[in-house]
Amino acid sequence: MSKFLDLSVDLDSFIKELNETIEKNNKKVKKLLKTKGKTFANFVKPLELMDEHLEQFFVKLSHLNSVKNSAKTQKVYAKALPIITEYSTKLSQNIEIYKAYKEILAHEEPNQEQKRVLELSILGFELSGAHLDEKTKERLQEINIRKSSLSNDFSQNLLNATNDYKYIITDEKDVEGIPPSDLESAKFKEDGITKYKFTLQMPSYLAYMTYGKNEKIREELYRAYVTRAPQNEAIIDEILSLRDEMSRLLGFESYAAYSLASKMAKDEQSVLSFLKTLMTNSQNQAKKELEELQEIAQKELQSFDTAYYSEILKKAKYDIDEEEYRPYFEQKSVLEGMFTFLEKLFGITFEKKEEELWDKKALSYNVFTDGTLRARLYLDLEARKGKQGGAWMNNFQSHHIDAKGKEQLASAVIVCNFPPSKGKSPSLLRHDDVVTLFHEMGHALHHMLSYVSENSVSGVNGVEWDAVEFPSQFLENFAYEPKVLQLFAKHHKTGEILPQEMIEKLVRSKNFLSAMSMLRQLEFSLFDFVLHTKLHQASEIQTLLDSIRQESALIKPPAYNKFQHGFSHIFAGGYAAGYYSYKWAEVLSADAFFSVVNEGIFGSTTAQRYLESVLGGGGAKSMDALFQELMGREPNPDALLQLNGIL
Repeated sequence: MSKFLDLSVDLDSFIKELNETIEKNNKKVKKLLKTKGKTFANFVKPLELMDEHLEQFFVKLSHLNSVKNSAKTQKVYAKALPIITEYSTKLSQNIEIYKAYKEILAHEEPNQEQKRVLELSILGFELSGAHLDEKTKERLQEINIRKSSLSNDFSQNLLNATNDYKYIITDEKDVEGIPPSDLESAKFKEDGITKYKFTLQMPSYLAYMTYGKNEKIREELYRAYVTRAPQNEAIIDEILSLRDEMSRLLGFESYAAYSLASKMAKDEQSVLSFLKTLMTNSQNQAKKELEELQEIAQKELQSFDTAYYSEILKKAKYDIDEEEYRPYFEQKSVLEGMFTFLEKLFGITFEKKEEELWDKKALSYNVFTDGTLRARLYLDLEARKGKQGGAWMNNFQSHHIDAKGKEQLASAVIVCNFPPSKGKSPSLLRHDDVVTLFHEMGHALHHMLSYVSENSVSGVNGVEWDAVEFPSQFLENFAYEPKVLQLFAKHHKTGEILPQEMIEKLVRSKNFLSAMSMLRQLEFSLFDFVLHTKLHQASEIQTLLDSIRQESALIKPPAYNKFQHGFSHIFAGGYAAGYYSYKWAEVLSADAFFSVVNEGIFGSTTAQRYLESVLGGGGAKSMDALFQELMGREPNPDALLQLNGIL
């Protein structure tokens, strides 16, 4: 059995090694193309494994650049991107490989996994323009290289802007009401004076926006947050222009149409109808929620007021104080409790490994099912400077059987930005943080627990983009279940389990302002999707966003709000014309979740089928087929509204 990936990166030699690897791969491709009597085993499999090994090499750099960003990682990553993009584009446009794959699919009798590899690969070749003339392919290659560079610039601009900003408070009155743990993180001494520093890193930013009494400071922080990286405006224009040109060269009317070619959703109208139906069903309840919020604020609310007055309303409505819960959600306890939950639900166990990683607070675990080693999981959970904001799962290795019949186990990392522990002060999480951890663990399990033998459809590989959020959303729902909370919600000083009364309050508050939250997510989804149905440039982008906000935003954002400049999901991630996927997949996740809960959670037969079909199946079948295996029927759209307390 092969070992797990060595995650160390030699930045000084990386570009040299990358070029050598690509040169070696190109020679291998030429040799494989000369193979007579091409089969899956002697032609497709070697190409698939070659791709896996290159990905394993490159992911170490991209991961380091995300979690330990420095001038050096930026420089090496920026230099590596065009090299890897040019190589992968040329490979995906190779007409000889494309024809060979079609020939193998037509004349061989591949098994289900191999058939899926061939079908998805052939679609990938067609979406890359393998069948087009050389001049068009050259232009597509230029576009891909430029797009990857622009996306990196977008992400780096956002990270730099986040890292560079700080707001210093010296008046103690301005920090009244800030929770002690957040205040401790913000406090420093300068010239013998106690001061408080708030930044745009999420734990710090949210602390003041939620609890800070000074409205002017809240607005200043909000303004800084929503005006980050103004240079991204020009990048957005160029990215959209390149996406539109690429789509048309490939025979699509728009980037949205191109994007849907590899997704579950059938066409543009299906997506727009789905989103607009959700919006219609959510608006009346959202308006009532806003009325409650304005009543407690006794003023016309601004965008920088919502988090602050929402917290006040939540306390008044549910007698719930988010801060009272944080001592029960100490990071290590939550993590261990989540592991216990997964053992009870699926029979998965985790064993801590001691190894040197990229940061002293990063963690490593071996993952077992039925006593058998299945995968390696890494975690990097705390916010720090030089680390990209947000939360994500990244796959390092994919489970597969290599050409010699040896098993390669999967490995993955979960990255979050939770409040940092400091000295003897532990990292105390908000319940939202707990939900985030469960969400990312859902992604990680999806990747790590696949039994699939072919790496390109193993784990999250080959899963339709609008289904990939299904396992993450499915798992996050359990973070509100009383049986699950009792496993890990323990006071970090006394060990007392979260009292039943507090659990009941938390469950009652689950769908607090859920319709307003739904409208906000629909705003992002509609903006992204409509933005890609035709070419929008310059002021047209803001005009489009404003028009969507007329329907979706009950509190109109100020004119200076440039949300799009920070929308990294679609300009620096993989969600372009696909942000709707969060809601699309939530239908699947809500439906499956209710089935498990109705069976009592632990001992659920649906949970076991989910482990075997959805997690075990990876991308070797379409999610439509896997959901049918799981539930024996089509998904129920009403489950999403029910989950959000809107029906």
